[in-house]
Amino acid sequence: MTPTQVFSIAGMITTPMWILMIFFPKWKVTNYLISFKIVPIILSFIYTIYIINTISINGMPDYGNLDSVMKLFTEENAVLAGWVHYLVFDLIIGMWILNASKKLNIHQLIIAPCLFATFMFGPVGFLLFFIIKIIKQNKLQCS
Repeated sequence: MTPTQVFSIAGMITTPMWILMIFFPKWKVTNYLISFKIVPIILSFIYTIYIINTISINGMPDYGNLDSVMKLFTEENAVLAGWVHYLVFDLIIGMWILNASKKLNIHQLIIAPCLFATFMFGPVGFLLFFIIKIIKQNKLQCS
């Protein structure tokens, strides 16, 4: 399989998970997939294959050196591994947001934009949720 095909497959298995979390957060299937981290585990296997391949060809990159990291992101397999890395971690943060919002009893209409922002812009969605979480916790303490 080419990296382009794997890139497409990674997107095809990630996007439905986000749709489930945003639109069907209470559905049994959604909760099962979140509880067992099925999609992040599949993506983690893909990441592992591509990062090992990259390291075996190019050696271990110097992550403390911007030039070394920039060089790493000029190689197709490394870029694919990096993209899958983002997909996995954004998805895990999205799952955490959803679980935390349920515990805090934050309405899904408020959480949906946080999840969408996490899907599209990672840390922006996390920051938005964290602000909402702090507000919600302060309201609970004041009442």
